[in-house]
Amino acid sequence: MKNIPYGKQFIDNKDKKSVINSLSHDLITTGPYVEKFEKKIKKFLKCNYSYVCNSGTAAIHLAMLSIGLKKNDIILMPAVNFIASYNMAKSMQLKIYLVDVDEQTGQVTPGKIQECINYNKLKKIKALIVMYNGGYPENIEKIYKIKKKYNFFIIEDACHALGAEYKYKNKYYKVGSCKHADISTFSLHPLKTITSGEGGIITTNNHSIAKKITLFRSHGILRNKKMHWKYDIIENGYNYRLSDINCALGFSQLSKINFFLKKRKKIYEKYLNELKTFNLNLIIPKYSSDIKSSFHLFIINILFHKLKKNKDHFMKYLLQKKVIAQQHYIPIYKFSIYKKKISSLIGSKKYYNNSISLPIYVNLSKKKQDKIIKIIKNYFN
Repeated sequence: MKNIPYGKQFIDNKDKKSVINSLSHDLITTGPYVEKFEKKIKKFLKCNYSYVCNSGTAAIHLAMLSIGLKKNDIILMPAVNFIASYNMAKSMQLKIYLVDVDEQTGQVTPGKIQECINYNKLKKIKALIVMYNGGYPENIEKIYKIKKKYNFFIIEDACHALGAEYKYKNKYYKVGSCKHADISTFSLHPLKTITSGEGGIITTNNHSIAKKITLFRSHGILRNKKMHWKYDIIENGYNYRLSDINCALGFSQLSKINFFLKKRKKIYEKYLNELKTFNLNLIIPKYSSDIKSSFHLFIINILFHKLKKNKDHFMKYLLQKKVIAQQHYIPIYKFSIYKKKISSLIGSKKYYNNSISLPIYVNLSKKKQDKIIKIIKNYFN
């Protein structure tokens, strides 16, 4: 049997036809599929403005630029996250403060955010980045209250959470609706909920922010609508555009998102039922019942110190059995690029030592999932 990856895209004939169709148009960049895809996203998420760009990292950078972040502005972000947010903030010379995370979910909590603010005696905070690790949007209402208290921007790094929903006052809102955030960003990488090959999405309800996004996305150009050959450069922008070819794939994939979510939920529930009471040293994070997850990851925590083993031992064991698990993520402070000494962030350390992401993707077969579950149980036995 081949290796079982932790994630994999699902591409069908409709996707392929959509891409081929885009190639027959006169414009294969800044053409009709870009607008079609953006409109479809806006309708799905129920936000005022939606834009596509060429990566999730570009979306995060556009979010930071559009709210006017500048050198020495204070930004808070999870200690556990993919490096993209940190890299963008560092390149903009922002003052970065890492917020500790829950030791099981790997997410920031209202308590951890307040702890970071108090410990560092922060007053003028410009922005907070939150990341819904695995696709589970936790604590949105409570974090929004902290935003109101300190008057900072919230950027949702929702790379795992396209299609996820949360409940507020008996009504469900999709992550990306921006009801309790200023900006939401998504990735369209092949391992995410839907893919455009590479790509990103950025959404907002703020007209001023939206206008900035369109400028920064395409070189800071402001064109004369009546005379296309006349234009001005009013911002130092970038080429973060996404081609029609990519948008054609994303447009087709978005039509299948509810099918994708249903399949992922089924795989999640099978893992949960098989592993939730299997062993006291294997812990599955608990999430609010008000959440409708995107089920991007299935995260388990193993108390390796009680087994007198470590995570590397378990990961190597899985690899020998042709199962590729993953770590989401190595804490930012552990990288060589991070120069400060860390004395706290206990939750992040525990999460890193114990957490593993098991394979979950749309066409993961029952046979392969049964094999994964059996291999894990055999490890404990």
